[in-house]
Amino acid sequence: MAAQSQWVQSQGGEVRIVAAKPLADGTIPAILDIRLKPGWKTYWIDPGASGIPPQITIDPTDGIAFSGLRFPAPKAFHDGIAGYTGYDHSVAFPLSLKREKSGDLSLNASVFLGICKDICIPVQADLHLSLPEGLAENPLDRARIEDAVAALPMPPSGTFKVTAAAFDAAEKRLHLELVTPAAMPAEIFLSGPAGYSFGTPDTVVAQDGKVTAVVPVRVPAKGGALKSGAVTLVARSGEQSIETPLAFD
Repeated sequence: MAAQSQWVQSQGGEVRIVAAKPLADGTIPAILDIRLKPGWKTYWIDPGASGIPPQITIDPTDGIAFSGLRFPAPKAFHDGIAGYTGYDHSVAFPLSLKREKSGDLSLNASVFLGICKDICIPVQADLHLSLPEGLAENPLDRARIEDAVAALPMPPSGTFKVTAAAFDAAEKRLHLELVTPAAMPAEIFLSGPAGYSFGTPDTVVAQDGKVTAVVPVRVPAKGGALKSGAVTLVARSGEQSIETPLAFD
């Protein structure tokens, strides 16, 4: 009845995959389900200087196409030495999966992520589950997946959006302007191409529902100017969050 892998245990928590019956268009609703023990944390796609980004690969012979993980808006933490970005509670990352063949399917995934408290423990998990063609719907699994999708950031709206973005290659600074709902301040998180990373904003000014921020960018030795669309912004303001690629002025 259930399309679930076994839980793989670690010192700070456990991880599994939960999937539901494939949809008519071949999409397979699924999540990477991470259950954390109290006081433990895990990481976002750009974890900062001291973290491990979650990674997952799907066996290409499974007949299932995988196009990435999706993430709810994270939090910023500092352990007294370095800052990092992630989650201090159990969390589920929706998986973008699509069947490429008919009949019974098996999903075989290799997962690598960090679960941390006073120290960071890398977790390597090989997860397996079956998706038979006649898989019966499991309401609890479906609800878990739908809750994870509902927790994802929304697209920008008229009341919450980026109004300007520019990358200063000489200063290695990203300049941002946002409109936020109800004149609320915003937390800003950024992810970009391999080798690039983003520091804590030097300045964030919120006034009359507008936020301006200057973010330092760590550029790899052979890196250059960031191109429009290469950086993704996630912003949280109150209970709302958005996600959007940045188009540079």
